[in-house]
Amino acid sequence: MPGLLLDTLRGTRADTVPMWLMRQAGRYLPEYRELRADKGGFLELVYDTQAAAEVTIQPIRRFGFDGAILFSDILIVPYAMGQDLAFLAGEGPQLSPRLVDCTLSSLQAVPQRLEPIYATVTSVKAQLSPETTLLGFAGSPWTVATYMVNGEGSRDQHEARAMAYRDPAGFSAIIDAIVDVTVEYLVGQIEAGAEAVQLFDSWAGSLAPDEFARWVIAPNAAITAALHQRCPGVPVIGFPKGAGEKLPLYARDTGVDAVGVDETIDPEWAARELPGGMPVQGNLDPLLLLSGGEALEMRAQTILRAFADRPHVFNLGHGIDRRTPIEHVERLKTTVRSWRG
Repeated sequence: MPGLLLDTLRGTRADTVPMWLMRQAGRYLPEYRELRADKGGFLELVYDTQAAAEVTIQPIRRFGFDGAILFSDILIVPYAMGQDLAFLAGEGPQLSPRLVDCTLSSLQAVPQRLEPIYATVTSVKAQLSPETTLLGFAGSPWTVATYMVNGEGSRDQHEARAMAYRDPAGFSAIIDAIVDVTVEYLVGQIEAGAEAVQLFDSWAGSLAPDEFARWVIAPNAAITAALHQRCPGVPVIGFPKGAGEKLPLYARDTGVDAVGVDETIDPEWAARELPGGMPVQGNLDPLLLLSGGEALEMRAQTILRAFADRPHVFNLGHGIDRRTPIEHVERLKTTVRSWRG
């Protein structure tokens, strides 16, 4: 039998609201920090199938969330496309060579770099109860391209935005290549046991409307259409962080089955403007979860109330902060679990 989360992503509204948290497997958990210290670097942890499966399951074991999100990283796709990937302490991820300095054709693809991720999915699926939905994921093409072009994260995605204006045909080739690899990557995750997938477009908010349509909506629509054709019945969650007033257009035109809402969006506005009956995921501010107190419970109830008339997956508006106290997560879980819409 499908779990509550999977049913909700397929469009069923329930009185009990399912929940999971973006980055729920990670540094706020002491058991994660212990395992990370034992294994060494982040990439080493991702590529250790047994350890990555354990990290994926840790928040399920502790909190009993309705969804387990695969422990991996959005930059596995450019790594498989031939860029070198390193996670440097205090500096974040680094990709080389940067595509601002070389051409896409100069990269030598290494598709076998995806195989250990599939093995992690298989391992996790074998350990989860049927009630817990296993979520796979990938970065959306625009966000992945910003890292591939610049070689690292940036505040305003200047290099990628400038390349897209200066050489739209060349930038389109990068986006198209990412689309192709992402489809295969997500199909591989689904075949290994993922029951739903999420597309993370963390930098969608940096684009003007015309560029948003070209570099966010169009490639996400291509991925979603391919997944619907090849993996019918598997829900696709689209999460365009920072989309703002462009969120309803994204929800309609990408074809995603559910849409993630970040913390800057008024939930009542989202409930009113998004397509009727479409499942919505979100949208508590991660810093409110960090801060805790009565305000945390009150805001959670405001969000639950706003989305009470449609299928709703409770989540954060982005990833959980690594400093978040465990007791705040417990309080949030109690608030959501006790809600009856």
